[in-house]
Amino acid sequence: MSRTLVIKLTAGSDEAERANQAFTVAASALASGAPVSLWLTGEAVWFAVPGRAEQFDLPHAAPLSDLLAAVLAGGTLTVCTQCAKRRELSEADLLPGVRVAGAPTFTEEILTPDAQAIVY
Repeated sequence: MSRTLVIKLTAGSDEAERANQAFTVAASALASGAPVSLWLTGEAVWFAVPGRAEQFDLPHAAPLSDLLAAVLAGGTLTVCTQCAKRRELSEADLLPGVRVAGAPTFTEEILTPDAQAIVY
């Protein structure tokens, strides 16, 4: 069995390269057959709002909307509960398939024996 890659993204469009890197790694891992769980925290939660990924532009990078679609199609995309509440977002404001969960769920995921966690 393949290890689950748990990625936590803390950067939004204000740190474009770091944000894009997290999505690129997530989509690449999924394409290689690895299970992926991508967590959006802080300003990164805005990427889970419809239309926001399409506004993101980084030269010489895959379109964020394509990477996001790949994660939604093959992995798990989670928005931090507290981060969503601070931005007055609920699950109804997010893309279909995005879940809202908090630290207990994140901790459970990263502490499983077959998990590898990366933070961007």
